[in-house]
Amino acid sequence: MNPNNANTSDVIVIGGGVHGASLAFHLAQRGVQATVLEKQFVGAGATGHSSGLVRMHYDTEVDSRLAWESFQYFCDWKNRVGGECGFTRAGFIQIVRREAQAALRATVALQQKIGIPTLIVTADDVKRLAPSFRTDDFELAAYEPESGYAMPSDTANALMNAARERGARLVQNCAVTAINMTGGRVAGVETTQGKFSAPIVVNAAGAWANQINKMVELDLPYDTWRHDTMFVVRPQEIALAHPMVIDFPNEMYFRPEGGLTLVGLEDGNPLGDSPDGDADHAQPGFVERAIDRICQRVPAMKDGGLHSAHGGYDGITPDQHPILGATGPDGFYLDCGHSGTGFKTAPAIGLCMAELILDGKSKTVDISPFAPSRFAERKLIKSSYANVWK
Repeated sequence: MNPNNANTSDVIVIGGGVHGASLAFHLAQRGVQATVLEKQFVGAGATGHSSGLVRMHYDTEVDSRLAWESFQYFCDWKNRVGGECGFTRAGFIQIVRREAQAALRATVALQQKIGIPTLIVTADDVKRLAPSFRTDDFELAAYEPESGYAMPSDTANALMNAARERGARLVQNCAVTAINMTGGRVAGVETTQGKFSAPIVVNAAGAWANQINKMVELDLPYDTWRHDTMFVVRPQEIALAHPMVIDFPNEMYFRPEGGLTLVGLEDGNPLGDSPDGDADHAQPGFVERAIDRICQRVPAMKDGGLHSAHGGYDGITPDQHPILGATGPDGFYLDCGHSGTGFKTAPAIGLCMAELILDGKSKTVDISPFAPSRFAERKLIKSSYANVWK
């Protein structure tokens, strides 16, 4: 950092969500000074509205490896990062339709090869793990006994605090208004708090990332995606915590948190809405649909009570996978488009992005499949079964 100019640094990170914070942390561990510019406050966007699932069940190897590497951080947070992330072990169950059983077996085999603790279980096994669940509409599921959930805002703040302790700078209430360039490469940004200079700029702005891309005339397939969730108070009959679940037959996921259960739906999530819309309330009709779905899987929930419901926005890509890497003018990088699934992989992606920026290649996990060029090259990432956004 130039001691004569407090607004000059090695890297500018646009966005103070969990991904911007993770990248700043890993850059700081390498002795690189990053300035994080956040238009509101840490975790104000998708991170603050994330459901916080920490599990490894993905049907692509790169996703599974990133989730597994990140899991090591969540399980050893105080030693690796410091502060609190709120990780709670709950166990995770992936329920699939009968026609997806072959894909489920292949996914579990892939993950076991990586070293992830996961196994195939029967519907009877699920009934023993969660007696309150209805289990007559599927035959097999995947079970991760060590998985759980964490507190997204706590996670982002812990990463940001650790980054600042190592030399990073955080500027909040600071919206980027333009990208400055010199000789065909980025030189910094203009903001509502003045000019910031750096030879590298990383767009980690989540649902607002496409607005940043347009500042450098970058045209990528990128949209906004809205997602609602609700918390219900479990009835006394099922007062004890249950495992986390992604439930493909009911197009839903849910997890415990104390005496509450968080519920989110896969369907009915609008694309293209302004990310500045109302995230404090769920869309009309969402609560009724979510109650119906959770009662299909857990019939006793009919005696539960609604606690709260809210929305949230993230950036989404055509293959529902992030855009990671350099594109556009020299020095411009993307860490966005996480499509609602980015919380659990943020520790590893921050590490891999730092490696890519500083070493020219990610070493911990090869993130080249997420390169921005895949859209023009028609190399979209394909999944064995449809993603559930969370």
